Amino acid sequence: MTTFALIGAGPGLGLATARRFGAAGHTVALIARDAEKLDGLTAELARDDVQARGYTADVLDIESLTSALYAAAADLGTVEILQYSPVPRADFMKPVLDTSADDLDAPLSFSVKGPVTAVNAVLPGMRELGRGTVLFVNGSSAVRPNPKVAGTSVAFAAESAYARMLHDALAPENIHAAQLIIPGAIRPDAEHNSPDVLAQRLLDIHQRRDGFRHYAEPLPD
Repeated sequence: MTTFALIGAGPGLGLATARRFGAAGHTVALIARDAEKLDGLTAELARDDVQARGYTADVLDIESLTSALYAAAADLGTVEILQYSPVPRADFMKPVLDTSADDLDAPLSFSVKGPVTAVNAVLPGMRELGRGTVLFVNGSSAVRPNPKVAGTSVAFAAESAYARMLHDALAPENIHAAQLIIPGAIRPDAEHNSPDVLAQRLLDIHQRRDGFRHYAEPLPD
């Protein structure tokens, strides 16, 4: 059995995606900063007969993130699918004219150093398996810069570039890197942006392996 590792586990999209990949036969590693929240999520997944375990880590702390992913592979099985979808902090959302150079340090660490760290931790295992999937989940500012949220616009664009390079470089090794862009808010009642619909979309991307960038719904004009 292989593992689905979710970085940025939470009660919305994270839980729905963990449940969906668990139902597809994968063990689930939930990675987030809050141990109490992780305990609640793993208990809820257990009620759905999904084997899951939580690991505390901060994506801004390279050592903790690496250790969490190594531990998950040792405990649960090789990580075949990695999803990087932590929610950016509110202070990343300053308008562009209020954003200093120092204000970009944390967003870039969050959206570039974090993903690079995670991929480097799981890539050897994927290569041993001979297959793997790396899923990046971003908001619309990844492809359409928004001057109201400069930090995420800059950082998500950098994350997108890294993800695209991975897609091209790893395709010959049967490792698929893909990005899902989610415009707007994730809401339970949304037609395209509900947690359950998005979770199924991510599973489809993993299974179909058909291209790099996908959109939950078209970007508004």
